[in-house]
Amino acid sequence: MNDFESYISDLREDDNPLIHEMEEFASEHRIPIMDRSGMETFIGLLRIQRPKLILEIGSAIGYSAIRMVSALEEASVVTIERDKERFVSAVEYIGRSGFGDRIKIIEGDALLLSDESLPSLRYDALFIDAAKGQYKRFFEKYSEHVAEGGIIYCDNMFMHGAVMLPDEEVPKRNRTMIRNLKEFTSWVMKHPDYETSLLPVGDGILVAVKKRD
Repeated sequence: MNDFESYISDLREDDNPLIHEMEEFASEHRIPIMDRSGMETFIGLLRIQRPKLILEIGSAIGYSAIRMVSALEEASVVTIERDKERFVSAVEYIGRSGFGDRIKIIEGDALLLSDESLPSLRYDALFIDAAKGQYKRFFEKYSEHVAEGGIIYCDNMFMHGAVMLPDEEVPKRNRTMIRNLKEFTSWVMKHPDYETSLLPVGDGILVAVKKRD
């Protein structure tokens, strides 16, 4: 934990103990969740936007979904997770959080789900935090469900600095993923239908605002 994250941790000393339990569980089991500096920035952006209905691709253990509805009293989240073990953990944590009426979790591969699987076809915000090499496919599939003026958020855009490395310095097993992530970033930054920014906080957060006609 760096100095900035330690400072944030101190400020959050009296937070919900369930959140701290989830952070410790994720660390112990090496489950990727947003780091604290990234999460605090993301929550701040959501408080400014004030979305009512959020679609999340990549539930993991339900950490970000719980953080979102905790911060936004009027918001509801639909979240999708394909990993069975993480899905089971997310269901348990969401049940314990007391937000089960505002978080709907769907088990399945987001790239294979039909529109009929979604409880709504129009969302104020879309949060993508799943397989990094598939971000462009997630964006293309689900951006049509984001309302005009809505915002698409993507986490882990820097991949711990790997996107800044030459290809030959990236481990071979990660090269395709990193290449796809870099291509997605370049593509979305130039997309004519979005006003897009890349924020150097946490592990990199991309913010794409869908233009109105």
